[in-house]
Amino acid sequence: MIYKGIIHKYSELLDLPAYSITVSLNEGNTPLIPIPRLANELGGDFKLFIKYEGLNPTGSFKDRGMTAAISEAVGRNVKSVICASTGNTAASAAAYSARAGLKAFVLMPAGKVAAGKITGAIAHQAEVIQIDGSFDDALELVVKISDKHPVSLVNSINPYRIEGQQTGAFEICEQVGSAPDICCLPVGNAGNITSYWKGFRRFNEVKHTGLPQMLGVQAAGSAPLVLGEPVKNPETVATAIRIGNPARGEEALQAAHESNGRIISCTDKEILEMQSRLAQEGVWVEPASAAGVAGLKKEILLGNIDPKDKTIVAICTGHGMKDPDIIVNQAELKEPIPVGLDKLEEVIFSN
Repeated sequence: MIYKGIIHKYSELLDLPAYSITVSLNEGNTPLIPIPRLANELGGDFKLFIKYEGLNPTGSFKDRGMTAAISEAVGRNVKSVICASTGNTAASAAAYSARAGLKAFVLMPAGKVAAGKITGAIAHQAEVIQIDGSFDDALELVVKISDKHPVSLVNSINPYRIEGQQTGAFEICEQVGSAPDICCLPVGNAGNITSYWKGFRRFNEVKHTGLPQMLGVQAAGSAPLVLGEPVKNPETVATAIRIGNPARGEEALQAAHESNGRIISCTDKEILEMQSRLAQEGVWVEPASAAGVAGLKKEILLGNIDPKDKTIVAICTGHGMKDPDIIVNQAELKEPIPVGLDKLEEVIFSN
């Protein structure tokens, strides 16, 4: 059978309106990659997997929700969509809108979005509007304009985004054979942890696969759910989760509570170190994507999680190409060498 995307595969499990017209780029079906060396470094005796969402069509998990949101919008004969974004939502909204023949408008905080993400939105001919403000300011604006004009809002406050994104949990249960013991993931606007918890509960109702403990991880400079209050000027190198007032914050806290899990924070240093460590396993993710695994490591080392005999899945939400500047700026390339075998041997074998 030819794979046709998440709406086709999981139509019976998704609550989408009958009028929806499917718009798909064959999103989903992403790999679950075992990471045994890192598991051994963290004590061994458990199974660690990466759900690599960076292999979705636009390079991030956002495509799961966007196929659902755009499909619903097209079914209502909407002609344009709008979103606020730190990058991944913009690229996804632009691509799926282009696929559907819609006009996309994206609001971004000026100077706060990785170039790889702005490029994706521009490539698909979205109207990119930068504002002198934060993501939270941008979200407030797009909510107001979508309330006033016939333009469809496709941020994660759109319920169909959550419907689509929950399919990541469905896939994990199918790939593992049951729900994992622990699911860890980054938390920015909190739509993803909300979606995954919904998905695990939905799949358990139908397939009796069990429920995981949810571990959500924010960046320390942008951790409103850890601090218990909004962060007015969030700062972190993990641009995808640089959000000071999550739209689905209460639902994220509820997911953590209901699953007997928690939401914690990691420093930029811990996040970047984990990004580098995952690259050594062949899995290159953007900084924000490494936050979930960084948080897992932190909790294990602090003794807050005993991983023994457990199956743990970390959601890595975006590909490393989404934010390559971090790597490029840290790289120290050596001077070019003359053409010649002797010089090449000297460079390779000098150590």
